[in-house]
Amino acid sequence: MGASLPSKEANLFKLIVKSYETKQYKKVLKAADAILKKFPEHGETLSMKGLTLNCMDRKSEAYELVRQGLKNDLRSHVCWHVYGLLYRSDREYREAIKCYRNALKIDPDNIEILRDLSLLQAQMRDLTGFVDTRQQLLTLKPNHRTNWIGFAVAHHLNSNASKAVEILEAYEGTLEDDYPPDNERCEHGEMLLYKISLLEECGFCEKGLVELRKKESKFVDKLSYKEQEVALLVKLGHLEEGEKLYRMLLSVNPDNYRYYEGLQKCVGLFSEDAHYASNEIDQLNALYESLRQQYKWSSAVKRIPLDFLQGDHFREAAENYIKPLLTKGVPSLFTDLSPLYNHPGKADILEQLILVLEHSLRTTGRYPEKAEKEPPSTLMWTLFLLAQHYDRGYQFELALSKIDEAIEHTPTVIDLYSTKSRILKHAGDLAAAAALADEARCMDLADRYINSDCVKRMLQADQVASAEKTAVLFTKEGEQHNNLHDMQCMWYELASGESYFRQGDLGWALKKFLAVEKHYADITEDQFDFHSYCLRKMTLRTYVEMLKFQDRLHSHAYFHKAAAGAIRCYLKLYDSPSKSTAEEDNDISKLLPSQKKKMRQKQRKAEARAKKEAEEKNEESSAAGVSKSGKWHVKPVDPDPNGEKLLQIEDPLLEATKYLKLLQKSSPNSLETHLLSFELCIRKQKILLTFQAVKQLLRLDSDHPDSHRCLIKFFHKVGSMNAPVTDTEKLIWSVIEAERPTISQLHEKSLVEANKSFLENHKDSLMHRAASAEMFYVLDPNKKSEAITLIEESANNMVPRNGALGPMREWKLKDCIAVHKLLGTVLVDNNAALRWKVRCAEYFPYCTYFEGSRSSAIPNSVFNQMCKNSENGSPFHTVGGQSVDSVMLNGKLDTFKDLTI
Repeated sequence: MGASLPSKEANLFKLIVKSYETKQYKKVLKAADAILKKFPEHGETLSMKGLTLNCMDRKSEAYELVRQGLKNDLRSHVCWHVYGLLYRSDREYREAIKCYRNALKIDPDNIEILRDLSLLQAQMRDLTGFVDTRQQLLTLKPNHRTNWIGFAVAHHLNSNASKAVEILEAYEGTLEDDYPPDNERCEHGEMLLYKISLLEECGFCEKGLVELRKKESKFVDKLSYKEQEVALLVKLGHLEEGEKLYRMLLSVNPDNYRYYEGLQKCVGLFSEDAHYASNEIDQLNALYESLRQQYKWSSAVKRIPLDFLQGDHFREAAENYIKPLLTKGVPSLFTDLSPLYNHPGKADILEQLILVLEHSLRTTGRYPEKAEKEPPSTLMWTLFLLAQHYDRGYQFELALSKIDEAIEHTPTVIDLYSTKSRILKHAGDLAAAAALADEARCMDLADRYINSDCVKRMLQADQVASAEKTAVLFTKEGEQHNNLHDMQCMWYELASGESYFRQGDLGWALKKFLAVEKHYADITEDQFDFHSYCLRKMTLRTYVEMLKFQDRLHSHAYFHKAAAGAIRCYLKLYDSPSKSTAEEDNDISKLLPSQKKKMRQKQRKAEARAKKEAEEKNEESSAAGVSKSGKWHVKPVDPDPNGEKLLQIEDPLLEATKYLKLLQKSSPNSLETHLLSFELCIRKQKILLTFQAVKQLLRLDSDHPDSHRCLIKFFHKVGSMNAPVTDTEKLIWSVIEAERPTISQLHEKSLVEANKSFLENHKDSLMHRAASAEMFYVLDPNKKSEAITLIEESANNMVPRNGALGPMREWKLKDCIAVHKLLGTVLVDNNAALRWKVRCAEYFPYCTYFEGSRSSAIPNSVFNQMCKNSENGSPFHTVGGQSVDSVMLNGKLDTFKDLTI
């Protein structure tokens, strides 16, 4: 390193390296310039100067200098190492690995380069290479603890846990008897727990238990020790000892659900599907009764029995659980109880119980069979719980009447307004829901959660401008919208993107969806620093869990929504491409001269305004200056603030394919993944890939309406294609012909017969009838009237649902909206769409989409009357000049409550 330089310059080069490591970049540049003044072709100095400029965000100069330095000294491991560091800083990990390997050819025993290479191999999951590199590091420095641990972890990640155990045992053999010292006891204990978990993973539970108990004194984390011990005992079948340990753990934390589950396993009363025989239920009830006497303040010991108890026992336990929480006023009570609605019959019992409590509180002011009076707030919380219960059962009128009564009882409780907002959203009145959510926000301007809830309601109502102004109230000063992006506020970006997509603004929609995708890329990159940190701090179990989490990162729901949203944007862009500049000029040429002049003036003003804003941002960035180290702290200006460049791509389907591949890899069991694959591949004329998507849909849910649509559409398209000519086409044709008989829906049936059979099997379902009607129209456009009749003859039957008392309508709001769009856009019959709208307006009176009689879409509704009154000094106000849709309230909702009654 700097060996070819005279002693003075060699010392300067050492100063360069030291100053770079301490981030004194100005010193680096000064020393580098001094060397280059005498030796302008010195490759290592050029490389180090380039690396320093890269840290100062002068990337183009950095790459130029590093490449020049490498060209001048190809046999220098420093130049190759620096080139790799440059690529690593730009996340070009594969190129960085190539550079490191070239450096190692020159200096194969360089510890720093080997360490950097191992980090990249762990990041890229090159596990075989990771093992080799860690072994080389251990060979070079066997007295370094991190090298032993790193070698063991490498084998574990490479699916060789037994070898990892051998390495850890060999490492322990190098330690003295009195190891570890006091300052390393925590790290050593973590290493031992990691070793025990490896033995458990290999199936050596007996050996693991012996090892654990033998070295008990060396563990600092006693809770993890006990949890590991009891896990091994249960696996070995030592259930009596396991039971004692679980009871001991419950005395430490009686609200840990895992401990109760483990205790049930030890006493032989655990079922994965939560189905128990009557005698098992009695035994479980007795077990939890004894635990309840022991841990009287535990919430879990009272809540868990509600999952397995039935009938009168369930009612008694539910009453004992609910009443104290209503008295205390716990807003999350319904959320706690909501899983019980999936158990047959329990929703009935809960409704009866809550109604009895409500009646008793209303008439006597106390609970049934209780002497002491309840505080007045208990009735309010009971009405609150009942409103949420009816909302869950789609009985919106009852839900709204109960929540209005609760608001009238205590108009200062914020949760009541938030819940009424949620009920109105479910009922279909998004504008009123946004107004209610904003009223709740105004009651506590310091609550971030209520602010976020309000923003979400505004975005659902497509009030994007109001939502943005409300969201940034909790961001830092300055570029507030960028702060939302920097905070990785993905729920906001997803809701905003979906709103823009509904409004047809594909540029902004894509910008929001791709921002979420970038967050996941950043999360993937964030693991890089932990590869060395976790080995140093010995948090090995957590480190391995983190790597496994990263491997399934893209299966997260937010990423799925963002990728699916981006694909839909690209599909829509392909179907309706944006106008090119030439086409816009052509449209302008058709205008009158005076109109042309006005249009040109508007364009010039817009361009000047955009240029001025960009210059102001640059000036602000420059004013921030440079830090003492010489590094610039400047955020890059967004070159595409409105997403316009995203719409100017040449091949939208190619861009969509990138995200589809990620979904196919991370979410192969999602129906939406294969629906998008079908839509994409059929546009690309990829017949076999389209057929593959159809087969995946049939595998996941052959009775789903969308699966049926794709099946019929595919074979109808294949049937309408020209006869195959080339060998490739003949091969594709033969594959499809060979596969068709294996599809049960089409076996010895024509497409029309298959569609009729599908209709016959699902004639009582609205969405299945709609899918069948659409396919009749696709197969024969002359049968349009029959298809419409098939939809209009659907009956909205009264059926019990989710155990709720009393009948309710079978149709769901979102399904009816989808059918209305089908009638208007696919079947293209405005009269039929209007008839459907009138019909659905009766079923959904609060829905603005269908202009229901009680919705805010009606001019004379209570909601719009309030908006008119706001002009005459009433307590209502608007956000940022927004009109009716964004009205916000700032006081009691005395008149707004009449919206539902």
